[in-house]
Amino acid sequence: MRGETLLHVRRGVSIDLSAGGNYIAALATAGFLLFLYAPTLLGLVQQWWTDPDYGYCFLVPVLSVWIFWQGRRRWRAVCQRPSLLGLVIILLAMGLLIAGTLGAERFTARISLLILLCGIIVFVAGKSVLRSVAFPLAYLIFMIPLPAIVFYQLTVPLQLLASRLGAHGLTVLGVRTLREGNLLILPHCTLEVLESCSGIRSLLCLLATVTAYGHFAQAALWKRCVLIILVLPIAILCNGLRLVATGLLCHTAGPQADSGVFHLALGVGFFLVAVFMIWAADEGLRCGTLRLSPHSPS
Repeated sequence: MRGETLLHVRRGVSIDLSAGGNYIAALATAGFLLFLYAPTLLGLVQQWWTDPDYGYCFLVPVLSVWIFWQGRRRWRAVCQRPSLLGLVIILLAMGLLIAGTLGAERFTARISLLILLCGIIVFVAGKSVLRSVAFPLAYLIFMIPLPAIVFYQLTVPLQLLASRLGAHGLTVLGVRTLREGNLLILPHCTLEVLESCSGIRSLLCLLATVTAYGHFAQAALWKRCVLIILVLPIAILCNGLRLVATGLLCHTAGPQADSGVFHLALGVGFFLVAVFMIWAADEGLRCGTLRLSPHSPS
């Protein structure tokens, strides 16, 4: 019949909806979900804006949409088979949202949004379509800040490790340095390695950057994994080098060198160094593959 769409659902269940009814139902559902998740989304954006550790999260949804659109030929070619399993996933997401809201656990409420998107895709288009868009959907997890307990469990060890690397590097370069916890005592000044200097910010940002980069730069999954694994040691190394550079500046120019524009420039500069090191590792993987290829010229 003209104007009607037949949706086949698993186990022989079928749903007949008019085209107009589909649009109305979609708009009503979108409006309801927007209303339901409005406090969660507003809190999420507010944290991105006020917390320097998560400022990069503004770019994550943009990259996710771009990756999704770049793969449109793949997911458009997948056969759509709507499944009632999606409704179960949607109800699970709603339960997590309620639990997270009532328990003041923001991470649970926020992660339920990703589960909800998975459920909607399965219910409307099927599991095959979900698999075809799995990467851009999973990439959205980088826009959700870590739970506070996990964040601080990572920050403290990174903070102490950065202090050790900084003290060792300065000593090797001939600057007498005494380390007491997260304090670096130099002849003319004392540097305190704060939580913001632990490297967690650059680590999270670099991880999100490299994951997106690897998706486009490398076709082999194992090579993408290698690049992601390299993020941790590279981020730690570059943060240690940044502290060494900061210590040298403070030793020669005074404590004022570790503030304002100098502090920002060093942070950005060594983050770019980390990006360059990832790029160099990527090129190394490419060259290694070409040399091992049996079809490469001798």
